Amino acid sequence: MIITQSQLREIMGCSGTVAMTWCDPVNAVIQRFKLDTKVRAAAFLAQVGHESARLTRLVENLNYSAEGLVATWPKRFDTKLAAQVARKPEQIASIAYADRLGNGSQASGDGWKYRGRGLIQITGKSNYRDCGAVLGLDLLSNPSLLEIPTNAAMSAGWFWSMNGLNALTDAGEIETLTRRINGGLNGLADRKDLLARAMRVLT
Repeated sequence: MIITQSQLREIMGCSGTVAMTWCDPVNAVIQRFKLDTKVRAAAFLAQVGHESARLTRLVENLNYSAEGLVATWPKRFDTKLAAQVARKPEQIASIAYADRLGNGSQASGDGWKYRGRGLIQITGKSNYRDCGAVLGLDLLSNPSLLEIPTNAAMSAGWFWSMNGLNALTDAGEIETLTRRINGGLNGLADRKDLLARAMRVLT
């Protein structure tokens, strides 16, 4: 299966420039990670489309309000701490991702260095290490490599493959698929809309 620029533009509702930038990287992922059925390609595009704001955002937005911090990470931020660090992305990342996903303590800076990047927002030092090993990239030393379209797309394919998402897609388990990617069901309606559009366009 080959996705054309016009199909990608119609699915994402993006500009021609964005579609041209992403067409080859997306097709490379489809071939490498066996997303070469209509259902698999459509599910992949729906998920990455939502996660990346229609292929326009490759770095996690951590500019949270105090209320947003408490709602998103209730175990990490109480009301007082949230008020202190609201709208301070680097501090937020250091707290939210400390001592997890292979990251060190807050003081290590790992939370910020290895914040979400790529079309599916690869997050955490251990994921950067493992993804880099498969893709042949030194992501530990150069995490910003995931901001390059080819690498951003391939990292999403790596995540998809490592988490068995083709099987979930084939089974029609969109909610479980979304939870694997997002940790919850955030944006589920938008993901479903994108999926329906992709299925229609790729017919």
